Amino acid sequence: MRIAGLFAGIGGIEQGFHRALGRDVQTELLCEWWEPAQDVLRARFAGVELHPDVRELRDLPKGLDLLSAGFPCTDLSQAGRTAGITGAASGLVSNVFEALRLTAASDRLPWLMIENVPNMLTLDKGKAMAYLVHEIEALGYRWAYRVVDSRFTGVPQRRRRVILLASATEDPRRVLFADDAGERPETDLKSDAFGFYWTEGRGGLGWAQDAVPTLKGGSTVGIPSPPAIWVPGAPDDRLFVTPSVEDAEEMQGFERGWTNVTTTARKNGPRWKLVGNAVTTRVAEWVAGRLSKPGDPVVDLNGPSITHRWPTAAWGDSGERHAVSISEFPTLAPYEHLSSVVDLNEAAPLSARAINGFQNRLSQGNLGRFEGFRDDVARYRETKWSMHYDSGVLPVQVPKVS
Repeated sequence: MRIAGLFAGIGGIEQGFHRALGRDVQTELLCEWWEPAQDVLRARFAGVELHPDVRELRDLPKGLDLLSAGFPCTDLSQAGRTAGITGAASGLVSNVFEALRLTAASDRLPWLMIENVPNMLTLDKGKAMAYLVHEIEALGYRWAYRVVDSRFTGVPQRRRRVILLASATEDPRRVLFADDAGERPETDLKSDAFGFYWTEGRGGLGWAQDAVPTLKGGSTVGIPSPPAIWVPGAPDDRLFVTPSVEDAEEMQGFERGWTNVTTTARKNGPRWKLVGNAVTTRVAEWVAGRLSKPGDPVVDLNGPSITHRWPTAAWGDSGERHAVSISEFPTLAPYEHLSSVVDLNEAAPLSARAINGFQNRLSQGNLGRFEGFRDDVARYRETKWSMHYDSGVLPVQVPKVS
């Protein structure tokens, strides 16, 4: 299988395909504009052609089997600007279709794989998905998509993403709908660690048991924003810790140190953004495995016709569009517990300033009502600020919280 990746990031899709197919896959082209990501691609995919700008791409390699595009979700995600599919970043996906229209490099159309956030199904009444489907069908492709949760692959990260496949010659339903295991049972999960975002508190915690919520590229102001982990029963000064960037790499399915390819004066440099924006490799690995060995769909494909709302799974061909009732867990790989990926005894503790701001926000809403959570937040805050005073490091201001 010969593949090419646009908006390649750090190669999550390509790495997944190589793991699934080994020597039976060849990466022919990678396209990525951000220099830190280019550095990773050069190091991890040595010898592969690297194109710097999708807007200037006018040809695809001859004989491609699959073109992938994890195009920017910046304008589509709830954590981003939500400018929509016409936003400056997410609107770059139009270049994917332009490249497919302009290329004369192949005597057969490749598979097309697109990955993005589920929010594009609802933002602006689903305008992003409507645009994608329109462009795909204009090329003569049939298509299918499915929202999947990365936890089905065994990684302790709750990361929901839309996987869309399209082809002019093959049936994508035999790839995306050939597996369904149902949601992972609670008995698979431990209660010794809970992930959440300490940068939130009023509008949502991104709560996850025995997992972290979706790893992000950073805050809206560009600051790395790793999640926090609550460790019930830990000593007062270890109740809340944060994973390292190497932990995050593993929770995205990469080898530890995958992004550690450049030197920078700033600790970890852009690595958090690189990892947070990546595609979970094991999700791509599942797709690659099913592409090489399609199966019969395990669900009813004659679901309701889609009229105005995009469901979490669907297929279409030449204007015909049907919803599919299927879970976000195609398979259930053995689960890797959060405490086995992150060394909770060695992980960096959440800072006094971070827990102080989080508790202030938390006190203004009704979130975080899990038994013992708020009490531990208060205990940890008091402990951390006491340590600051005892060490002679005085905080700028400590607002009192009832």
